[in-house]
Amino acid sequence: MKLAPSRRLAGITAISALALTLAACGGGDGDDTSTDGDTGGDNGGDATSDLSGSIAGSGASSQENAVGGWIAGFTEANPGVTVSYDPTGSGTGRDQFLNGTVLFAGSDAAMDDEELAAGVDRCFGGEVIELPLYISPIAVIYNLPGVEAENINMSAATIAGIFAGEITNWNDPAIADVNPDVELPDLPIVPVNRSDESGTTENFTEYLTATAPDVWTHGPAETWPISGTQSGAQTSGMIDTVSGAEGTIGYADASRAGDLGTVAVGVGAEFVPFSPEAAAKIIDVSPAAEGATDLRLTIDLARDTTEAGTYPIVLVSYSIACSLYETEEDAANVAAYLSYVASPEGQDRAAQPDVAGSAPISDDLRERVTAALEQITVAG
Repeated sequence: MKLAPSRRLAGITAISALALTLAACGGGDGDDTSTDGDTGGDNGGDATSDLSGSIAGSGASSQENAVGGWIAGFTEANPGVTVSYDPTGSGTGRDQFLNGTVLFAGSDAAMDDEELAAGVDRCFGGEVIELPLYISPIAVIYNLPGVEAENINMSAATIAGIFAGEITNWNDPAIADVNPDVELPDLPIVPVNRSDESGTTENFTEYLTATAPDVWTHGPAETWPISGTQSGAQTSGMIDTVSGAEGTIGYADASRAGDLGTVAVGVGAEFVPFSPEAAAKIIDVSPAAEGATDLRLTIDLARDTTEAGTYPIVLVSYSIACSLYETEEDAANVAAYLSYVASPEGQDRAAQPDVAGSAPISDDLRERVTAALEQITVAG
């Protein structure tokens, strides 16, 4: 017998709350990043949920480390559910979500109007849900092993000039003048960009467009707009390319910067290095995006802010789902998993430096995310 929509919604909401409670009871120490649903440990008799089945997602590679932590935490409390995530890149993730290959997606860019329209059919007449559950600085990374500096300072115009190909040497006055205590080499700068369609690229070029439009004249773009450049596919390819040659500079989710040098970005009268706290601060000064709804919690980031202590090159990566699913199992599992992701436990897990070092969402945003997830139900 099929449940009435209101009863299905109540049941799914209850399951989501149960998953959160159980995750809090048996949440582990945050070091297990297994994604196979088998935690391999003794729960000490703690109860686990009766959810079962599998859900697959794909998309933003920036989320990969965080998703590993989220899946581990969720499956500790829900061992009957197998969750997988393929870090294919934001554009591919959205495509796979819209064609029904996966049940949820991660994207560093919000869906456009055409994608949202296609989402109505994909979501069985429902709506696309977009939730900003991963907030992280994008680090401007460089490979200068002989330079002893915690960070190299750069203004927005300098960063734009480097990636536009106008500033070509590491000892250029635009860099040297704001780094008087750093011995910069006489070495060519080799800019590196993502070769794939990338929400990280879109976020980075949005920053360049907002802060240095006279220098960066290519506008925001998911695909790098300049040809003939050094590049790498996905976040791992970017890191590998920058790590592989001295003098390179690129951009990547800060959690993946590793031992590479990072830029302190000019904001107002100061230079701000990346940190979860500085990344979170920009969310507080940014309005909702045009067209945002109670289900699509998209944000118009204030890239050109001069607010002290704010790091403006921020990636807000969305978890994308449907308000309607074909089966009760899919609806319950997606709602429960994303509820864990949004929970204090899930956000704190991703914020751990050895997981992703992301910035936890605020309590106010969590309330709005929870309200959106409570709308997930089964198509009639």
